[in-house]
Amino acid sequence: MKVFKNFTDYSSQKPLALSLGMFDGVHLGHKSIIDELIKIGSENNLETAVLTFWPHPRFVFNPNEDLKLLNTLDEKKSLMEKYGINNLFLKEFDDEFRNLTGEEFVRQILIEKLNIKYLIIGYDHSFGKNKSGNFELLQKLSKELDFEVEQMEAINIHENNISSTKIRNALLAGNIKAANEMLGYSYSVSGTVAHGKKIGRTIGYPTANIETDSIKLLPKKGAYIVEVNVKGEQYKGMLSVGTNPTVNGEKLTVEVYILDFEGDIYDENITVKFRDFLHDEIKFEGLEKLIERLDEDKRLTEEFNF
Repeated sequence: MKVFKNFTDYSSQKPLALSLGMFDGVHLGHKSIIDELIKIGSENNLETAVLTFWPHPRFVFNPNEDLKLLNTLDEKKSLMEKYGINNLFLKEFDDEFRNLTGEEFVRQILIEKLNIKYLIIGYDHSFGKNKSGNFELLQKLSKELDFEVEQMEAINIHENNISSTKIRNALLAGNIKAANEMLGYSYSVSGTVAHGKKIGRTIGYPTANIETDSIKLLPKKGAYIVEVNVKGEQYKGMLSVGTNPTVNGEKLTVEVYILDFEGDIYDENITVKFRDFLHDEIKFEGLEKLIERLDEDKRLTEEFNF
């Protein structure tokens, strides 16, 4: 997959089958669009492409908003490549770009710069200044500018439309299974293992303290069953998102106890995949009660069918 941060770097002998949008999470709704792109590209000898924005436009419109995303940039790239996209355009949502009307965007960017022949948009997608671009405009311009346009229907699970917002809400409610079902994969968090207070090792549960990307959404505070990738090997793990109230912690941390693992992994990059929710964050009366709960969490994690 080729990645472009501006359109002037792009040139190709083949025209494009393209979709555009944020694609945060690259969830099953997005994957249905990507699968259709690949099908159309194969049938019509077109390269496939996704045009998305980085950073998220909401960071531009609402700089004080504490928006958290389902994907880091590296995760989004990895998923796009895994699903078979040929070209990924990462456009900065700058003043020049945000002031293009929907029609100007189609003429100046999609046709003149990218030479699209097929455009697929999601069921609720709008674009351009004041959201002036929509499916009706695309249908009108497609006849004049010689491209085809398709609007994908929403993908439903249990009669609910999949959306990035619904996935965020599921994660913030600790509903890991619902979030993973909509994503089509296990939600993950990656980061570097840093030194913590090392309290866990004194009670038989040494944890790896993970420094995560500041824009990455963390699920609600609590304990989780996770799958841990360390140096290419997979392990079961128990993960805590919280402030360690039993020992009067204040800073939000992400800590994982890795089952059947020994070794120094400070400064290593590890990935945890969330598989199930264990319980909310609890302030125990003392370390003895905490250990009892950890023992129970460990039993549940060992029994969990990965």
